Amino acid sequence: MQNKRKPRITISRTDHDRLLGLATAIENRDPVLAENMIGELERARIVEDAALPDSVVRMGSTLTYTADDGEPQTVTLVYPGEADIAQGKISVTTPVGTALIGLSVGQTIDWTARDGRVHRLSITHIGEPEGDNRP
Repeated sequence: MQNKRKPRITISRTDHDRLLGLATAIENRDPVLAENMIGELERARIVEDAALPDSVVRMGSTLTYTADDGEPQTVTLVYPGEADIAQGKISVTTPVGTALIGLSVGQTIDWTARDGRVHRLSITHIGEPEGDNRP
């Protein structure tokens, strides 16, 4: 397995607090995913919500990334109850969702799928967050 240094990530205080609560809540059901989420949150630079640049993936962001096959994928990063693969809404509690949070356009990250395979994705575009950043 590759041991590549992970890119720097930035997360808004609201997303950080909500995601930490979510990771704690799923700890018993999915300890590996919870540990990965907590690890990402611990290494993130946390900023006030208004200070988070539009070029950073946050909850509700619609973004485009390229993966191993080079095909662009456009998805919206959502909480588990809103996930709908058919509509391109992926949960932050999936391995790829956890890898996406806090990345900026141009950044690349390696992530491990549930089957143990390591994949690489690169962020190519981030659109406006869906809805708004709910309080």
